[in-house]
Amino acid sequence: MEASVVTLKGQVVIPKKIRAMFHIKRGTQVRFEPRNGEIVLKPLTAEYFEKMAGILGSGGKVTKALLEERAKDREREAR
Repeated sequence: MEASVVTLKGQVVIPKKIRAMFHIKRGTQVRFEPRNGEIVLKPLTAEYFEKMAGILGSGGKVTKALLEERAKDREREAR
């Protein structure tokens, strides 16, 4: 089991082994989901969006738009 400590700002470090397992890299957005008294952290990777494609019946247009928006966000952060 991996563990981390919450900083004064509420930040935690995701252990390297876990980051590698879920393809979490610098700039990867994550979602926090409360579930049955626990906090579930989900990385919002391309695989996540591909898995969710079709759930809204949009033929993948929403996924494409989200991925494009994430790419724009990363470009802005890089500047």
